[in-house]
Amino acid sequence: MRTIAAGLFISLDGVVQDPADWHFPYFDDAMGAAVEAQMADTLILGRVTYDSFAGAWPEREAEGGEDAGFAKALGDARKIIVSRQPLEFTWRNCELLQGDLVEAVTALKREEGGRIAISGSVSVVRQLLEAGLLDELHLLVHPIAVRKGERLFDEGSPIPLELVSSETFPTGVLNLVYRPAARNES
Repeated sequence: MRTIAAGLFISLDGVVQDPADWHFPYFDDAMGAAVEAQMADTLILGRVTYDSFAGAWPEREAEGGEDAGFAKALGDARKIIVSRQPLEFTWRNCELLQGDLVEAVTALKREEGGRIAISGSVSVVRQLLEAGLLDELHLLVHPIAVRKGERLFDEGSPIPLELVSSETFPTGVLNLVYRPAARNES
């Protein structure tokens, strides 16, 4: 069965919204390597993340700069976009997720293939965590309190997680990897 790993930029106070507004001062080669290590042959993206990626990465690939290789890998990956509205895709290898998210992702995990990655797309991450379909949660915790914006965890039942690995980058960013822990049903 395929595994799903989600990766998010997050502030100390749990904000995941608009990381472009606060994350770049902390980006370095170590973080770049951690982000590249999360790459997979299949990506699940929410519509907002897709819009952001499709608006930047194809151009970066065409320009041939230092991140062109990563841009090409993103372009070559199968991209499954989660949206409640029909979309016209401008980027190669994109398809709209059909039907219910949990049912579709359950079927996707049963397909042949490698690891599945999710970048950003917090609403998708929340739903898959709640459904028990997320195998790993990669958090790049930035040493900043953003103090406004959407947070990773909202109201709801507790979701126990187990720390798998941790690393501190020279910029003070923590690279934390979690997996679901057994739920204590009492």
